[in-house]
Amino acid sequence: MSKVITRMGDGFSVEIDEKELIQDIEDGTLDAADRAEIQPLTDDERKHLFEICKCSCSISGVEKGYEVIMTYDGGSNKIGRLGINTGRLQVLQTYERCFGADTTELSDLDYSFKQAKHIVRENVPLMEQAQLLMVAPVFYGSMPNLGLYTKPDGPVTNPAELIPQGKIKEARDAYDEAIEHSVRDMVYVSSSLFEAGADGINFDTVGGSGDPDFKATLLAVQELKEKYPSMCVEIGMAGEFILGMHGEISHNGVRLAGLYPHEQVKVAQEAGVDIFGPAINTDPTESIPWNIARAVTFTKACVDAAEIPVHANLGMGVGGLPLCYTPPIDAVTMASKAHLEITRLDGL
Repeated sequence: MSKVITRMGDGFSVEIDEKELIQDIEDGTLDAADRAEIQPLTDDERKHLFEICKCSCSISGVEKGYEVIMTYDGGSNKIGRLGINTGRLQVLQTYERCFGADTTELSDLDYSFKQAKHIVRENVPLMEQAQLLMVAPVFYGSMPNLGLYTKPDGPVTNPAELIPQGKIKEARDAYDEAIEHSVRDMVYVSSSLFEAGADGINFDTVGGSGDPDFKATLLAVQELKEKYPSMCVEIGMAGEFILGMHGEISHNGVRLAGLYPHEQVKVAQEAGVDIFGPAINTDPTESIPWNIARAVTFTKACVDAAEIPVHANLGMGVGGLPLCYTPPIDAVTMASKAHLEITRLDGL
């Protein structure tokens, strides 16, 4: 069999034969199916993914007419990370007028609602100016980041210190208190930016602190949608599986710990979320075809279960992309093409 040049989950280029590629695709989809108790990719879908992954093109793409909407997280921060000294408004214009972005996002360097609260009045005039400058929708984005509410940065005792001491009830109480603080901050910041003209709010990396983090976001979304029914709310998850850091938290009768993307989206849409972003973790020790097959399997089940648009997270270490700071374009476009053509999702 001929050789295929691909990558590992850490981004390093490797060469495998077609037999190994077929096996990696099969192993990846079966891993996802076993973990989430969902259907693996069909034989035809595996064959299609094989053709995508064995392609030697540096950039993969879809046929005209099959393009999807692109939404972004942390958009106004990313060009600065490359060492290009540009203001946030200019970055938004660059995304729109140079990159052809469908949506843009104003965000703070410290990408957390707790920290954004202190400078919200500086962001209000920026959002107002952005709306005058831009044609593409401008979202405001940030993370729940429940970890910032623990001492010494916040008012709550750290549950990670209480649990090893056997103080389980105290740890759960601390999480409950952190949820209250987080919801208040998310609603305050989101309300301020929405009233300044934001076209939507993006809650990013949801569930990064486990089930309390997801719960706080769901409560904030519910409160915001009651206050502003027209607000567009997008949430992007932190990972494929909700960690049970609290373990007993539920939302509308559904226990949050242990939920996979096809279950997460149902809870999210019930809370009022308009766009859902599943995040499938990349295993750096496996090949990119293995990771793509696994990510596509999770995402396909999520799309099938969703009644709202699904924009899969494809970035640093999620969605089948390498776990590196700037994922190589061959892997990015390969994973994007696979998601679009196999899962039939609504955006990326």
